[in-house]
Amino acid sequence: MSDAYDAIVLGAGAAGLFCAATAGQRGKRVLLLDHADQPGKKILISGGGRCNFTNVDTAPDRYLSGNPHFAKSALSRYTAADFLALVESYDIAWHEKTLGQLFCDGSAKQIVAMLLDECAKGGVTLNCGDALGEIDHADGLYRVAYGNRIATAPALVIATGGPSIPKMGATSFAYDLARKFGLKIVQPRPALVPLTLPGDEALFRDLSGVSTEVITRIEGKAGGKAAFREAALFTHRGLSGPAILQISSYWQRGQTVTTQFLPDRAEGWLKDAKRERPRTTLRKVLGEGLPERLAEVLCERLGLSGELGMMSDKALSAAETKLARWPFVPDGSEGFAKAEVTAGGIDTGALSSKTMEARKMPGLYAIGEAVDVTGWLGGYNFQWAWASARAAGLAISAEV
Repeated sequence: MSDAYDAIVLGAGAAGLFCAATAGQRGKRVLLLDHADQPGKKILISGGGRCNFTNVDTAPDRYLSGNPHFAKSALSRYTAADFLALVESYDIAWHEKTLGQLFCDGSAKQIVAMLLDECAKGGVTLNCGDALGEIDHADGLYRVAYGNRIATAPALVIATGGPSIPKMGATSFAYDLARKFGLKIVQPRPALVPLTLPGDEALFRDLSGVSTEVITRIEGKAGGKAAFREAALFTHRGLSGPAILQISSYWQRGQTVTTQFLPDRAEGWLKDAKRERPRTTLRKVLGEGLPERLAEVLCERLGLSGELGMMSDKALSAAETKLARWPFVPDGSEGFAKAEVTAGGIDTGALSSKTMEARKMPGLYAIGEAVDVTGWLGGYNFQWAWASARAAGLAISAEV
């Protein structure tokens, strides 16, 4: 004997909770399943525990995907302003940090509580802590075994995310299930992740803990026009900080990441400093805009010491050029264990951009991080979760 529902949502994270609430509040009987012992575990640790729940600058060009147009429909129909209105309706205090990022003043627990309340309003049945068993499809119904129970529904939503942060229980379950139903997978890889440097860059490891504002790019055409001006952090293994996490989503093994130190300096600034203060040293000039330890290491790498007045204009121009495009060739990343999200995933070519439904598998939906849509750092991935979940929830609600 099985329990009958209108929709079964797999994964009680951001996307799954919001999709279940959307369909439930429109009269659908929804079962929400998660193998974890509680819902919203990744929400709780996001944003340092305050949940960077959206970004006011959300736009399709802030997302990576095999189809850069895929996210446009969902994002345009459920915006950052829409989700913010929901947050405010629950009297959750929030603030805007840099670059359009919105955070709770209090705790990420408030967002989880809000989503659970939205599910309760829709009569959603939530079951956590039971492993999922066999999942199949026959006679227009999806059949899901969980714990010692079985549920059926004409609609099944894959909202189990990607394998990033496995210590939180993340796995590649979404991809295995998608493949079972004939959907293709774009090779998953860690995104928004620290990059590691090889042994010949060991000198920079002495700077572990030092941070400075830079502009990062991928050398050549590899990263397109992507450039990020934020802080970079030197670590004992390589490079981290927002600027590095951002560019990591575009980086492929073997590619060079260029870092522009002192991004506000105008062309010719070192030669100007030489004319104005010929007796000062390069280390001192760099130290006026960079942490002292970093200035020292850069001078060593540039091979320039002594007073500026003793250096040729050609040498100073070469130093400027190097500082503006300092090359790092990472030998890898810190992997899914440290990645905030997963790039790649369920191929968007198999899905409707309007409803998130599989084109060749009626009633099967994929949303959130499980899909090959990856946002920048700063609340963009949460907004994709809300928007894609809303699209699927409304589509399920419209089914007869």
